[in-house]
Amino acid sequence: MAAAADFAEGLLASKAGRALAFAASFTICLLAAGMLAITLLGHAHGPTIVLDLPETAENTPKPPTSTAYSISDDGAVVGPVTKPIYAGKALLADPALVENTPQGPLPRIADDGRKPMTAYAAPAAAGTKFKIAIVVSGLGLSSTASKAALDSLPAAVTLAFAPYAGDVGQWAAEARQHGHEILLEIPMEPFDFPDSDPGPHTLRAGQDEDANIQRLTWALTRFTGYAGVTNLLGQRFLSDSAALSPTLTYLNRRGLYFFDNGAASQSVVPTVAGQVGIPAVQSGAALDSIQTALEIDRRLSELETQARANGSAVGSAFLYPVSLARIAAWAKGLESRGFVLVPVSAIVNTPKQ
Repeated sequence: MAAAADFAEGLLASKAGRALAFAASFTICLLAAGMLAITLLGHAHGPTIVLDLPETAENTPKPPTSTAYSISDDGAVVGPVTKPIYAGKALLADPALVENTPQGPLPRIADDGRKPMTAYAAPAAAGTKFKIAIVVSGLGLSSTASKAALDSLPAAVTLAFAPYAGDVGQWAAEARQHGHEILLEIPMEPFDFPDSDPGPHTLRAGQDEDANIQRLTWALTRFTGYAGVTNLLGQRFLSDSAALSPTLTYLNRRGLYFFDNGAASQSVVPTVAGQVGIPAVQSGAALDSIQTALEIDRRLSELETQARANGSAVGSAFLYPVSLARIAAWAKGLESRGFVLVPVSAIVNTPKQ
């Protein structure tokens, strides 16, 4: 009996062990199958996790990427220009007006005599009204400020771009697509250089002519579609005839006009421009040298007085928010007062009476 009892107890223990082992194995298989199904099929009704990331510099406004040509990291058009390139309906680059160089496309006068200053000029309103041109500078350095200028200013305002930003070529294309005439800002030496420093590739008074032309060429190849150039600072450089003359001669041979933004009170641009034959125009004091709405409105009113007296007038401003707002508001009632807003080329190309 004892032997039989021991045998029965062992048999029960063995069966219980096997049952327990089977149950454990079955449970593991079910868990594994469930995990595999979730991996392959996903969870159809589970919660959605959304990351609310803070706004960063990557979220600042960016111009649309052009697919017509490629732009390098420093904003230059790369690759030879072999066919006309347009930004909307506006011409941005014409192979007849481009000298393809290792640095980028350099403007030139076409074999048939066409010049960049006329090919890239924005259309001007016809009529006999008094003409006023305004140049707003500083575009291309801040995406937010550049977008604000494009969104608020009328197309007849001329926009000037500094050559340094990586996406300056794209912003220039966007400006052309909006109908603006555009200028290239050339960094030039101020009186208090290097305390005030326009940046790399600055044209210097007293420097070797070839060195200045190399720096000028660097700036000219940063983007395309500009009708003329203007000064970025440059009070000392524009006051030095010996330094300025070869620069304006080179620009004239490239078919461009020069806009003196009025920053240099002792500028010799009118005299030297007449000597070398380059079309040029000079602004008075900046409209926003005092950045208040009242002062900017007063300067704009003075432009109207000058235009009535001389037939035309030209002013300059920086893309400060208050400047953009006052210029946009002033322009809305301009024609009703007997004036028309025009790109700079419409005044540069007008013969002196």
